[in-house]
Amino acid sequence: MPEEKQHFMTEEGRKKLEEELEYLKTERRQEVVERIKIARSFGDLSENSEYDAAKDEQAFVEGRVGQIEQMLKNAAIIEEDTSNNSVVSLGKSVRFKELPNGDEESYTIVGSAESDPLEGKISNDSPMAQSLLGRQIGEQVTVSTPGGDIEVEIIEIA
Repeated sequence: MPEEKQHFMTEEGRKKLEEELEYLKTERRQEVVERIKIARSFGDLSENSEYDAAKDEQAFVEGRVGQIEQMLKNAAIIEEDTSNNSVVSLGKSVRFKELPNGDEESYTIVGSAESDPLEGKISNDSPMAQSLLGRQIGEQVTVSTPGGDIEVEIIEIA
C-alpha cells in the first residue's frame, strides 16, 4: 500500500477544516437530501434535471467530506517556532523585495490544505515557496512565478 501524503497545516487551518467538515456533515448533507426529495416529487427521474443536479451536488459534498477526513487523518501540524526567524520554513511569513524595482511582497508559507494566495498564504508545494524555503534574510533568490522568474531579496522572516 502506498504511503499516505502528509498534509501540513497550522492549528488554525486544522480548525477551519474541522469546521467545514462539521458543516458539510450536519447542515449541507441535510440540504442536499431535501433537494433530492423535492426533485423526486417532480416525477420521471430519467428526464429530471433538478434530480440530476441534486445528485451531482450530493456526490460533490460526499467527495469533499472524504477529502477533508483524509487530510485531517494525515495532518502534520506546523509548530510555531518563534526562536528561529533567520531561515524561511513552513509556517513562516517572508517579506521580500523584487529586484531591481524594489516592490515589496509578503507571503506566509503553509501546507497545500490551507493555501490561499489572495490572503497571502502560499502552498509549500508551490514553485515560489520551493524557491524561498531554506533561504535567509539578505539572500537574493530567483523565484518562479506564473509570469516568469524574478529576482528577489529576502528582507524579513517572521
